[in-house]
Amino acid sequence: MYIPASFREARSEILHAFMQAHPLGLLITHGPSGLQASPLPFLLYPDEGECGVLRAHLARANPHWQDLQGLLECLVVFQGPQAYVTPSWYPSKAETHRAVPTWNYTAVHAWGRPEVTEDAAWLLRQLKDLTEQHEQRRPEPWSLRDLPDDYLAGQLKAIIGIEIPLQRIEGKFKLSQNRNAADRTGVTRGLRDGQDPHRNEAVADLVEYADISTQL
Repeated sequence: MYIPASFREARSEILHAFMQAHPLGLLITHGPSGLQASPLPFLLYPDEGECGVLRAHLARANPHWQDLQGLLECLVVFQGPQAYVTPSWYPSKAETHRAVPTWNYTAVHAWGRPEVTEDAAWLLRQLKDLTEQHEQRRPEPWSLRDLPDDYLAGQLKAIIGIEIPLQRIEGKFKLSQNRNAADRTGVTRGLRDGQDPHRNEAVADLVEYADISTQL
């Protein structure tokens, strides 16, 4: 990923928090079947391994898992808020007319060597951790304990586990940091304009506060 210095985020705690806040990652591989991509909900275990460990599962019927066996590396892409930015929002445009449209966005790329497992205990833990992670804020959290034993056993047989010890993580948060203060204010004002077709409050917050760590 091309990352100019002004858009680079290298703090591991921020990259980890971003991945946890936007857990649907795109698993990308180049194996025997060629390029493949599968969107999967990942769980990050930040305190394990060199850069953390990602765990997920996919359907046994999905042939992608077969390509993971023996691969030396895969890429998982996590994406957050994004928005179109028109030069019409820049005060500097009226003065110089030297401005073009662009896109503000947030993304984290993570690389590692994938490992495939069919171990029932591993799969049960992954399902339990994943469910608890997303159900815990609900007033009446759903649990795997709600499932009949035979139904749960059938579900475990229908999935394949993936574990990715991460070797490298990169973050790119392109949020108008390369513009002057007046232009940044113009971008946030435009993104908050209820009459503008490109209104985007989430990106406006990120541009306004500059430090994405305050928004995770």
